Amino acid sequence: MRFLLSPKWVIGHVMILVLGITFVALGFWQLDRLEQRRLANAVNSARLAAEPSPLGDLLEAVGEDIDTLEFRRTTATGVFVPEEEVLVRSQVLDGRAGFHVITPLRTNREEVVLVNRGWVPLEFDNPPVAAAAPPAGETPVTGLVRLSRSRAASGRDDFADGGAVVISRVDIAGLDPQISGDLLPVYIEAQRESGPTELPVPVEPPDLSDEGPHLEYAFQWFGFALIAVLGYGFLIRRALRRRQP
Repeated sequence: MRFLLSPKWVIGHVMILVLGITFVALGFWQLDRLEQRRLANAVNSARLAAEPSPLGDLLEAVGEDIDTLEFRRTTATGVFVPEEEVLVRSQVLDGRAGFHVITPLRTNREEVVLVNRGWVPLEFDNPPVAAAAPPAGETPVTGLVRLSRSRAASGRDDFADGGAVVISRVDIAGLDPQISGDLLPVYIEAQRESGPTELPVPVEPPDLSDEGPHLEYAFQWFGFALIAVLGYGFLIRRALRRRQP
């Protein structure tokens, strides 16, 4: 067994130890992410089950901690401004490509909140969408509070050349210069009953039963650790057999 203390084998021992510890740590990291996902699902489920509150009251209650408003049910009343409507590209419904229609709503508090009114087919690519025009006059809106989606470092800048009518995400800071009025830092994903042929089609609420692939990934990392240890043991056993008389 002394050959196992040779420099070559010592390096192998260290490598397999580091590899095993790394794989096990990654497995526990995925289990930790699973618990975080379950907690987030439970919190968001409670928010979806709560009664809607006026958006202005919610914003005043949380101050600058607006991240806690995600998926809270809310209400707002105001007048839609279809002239400043924009579309979010790459939205799919039942296998069909299309857009989400984002329309500013000027509220009674002289503020403006963006409203995702729902999905329209790909052929309606020129806002304002006449086939999915918002109601005229003062209109109540009920929906979910959603947070602004900023551009990733490697993502496309929709506003590099000024105002944009077709965008890749609801980036409130990016849209602010082209929207008249004081734009609120969150937007509303409207929820309402609509017929099967009525446009726009409301966005479905989030699926909070999905726990993601974290448990499967954890088993994979633990499996890699086991394979590494068993494989190294097999190499040692084969080396011992070669050295037998």
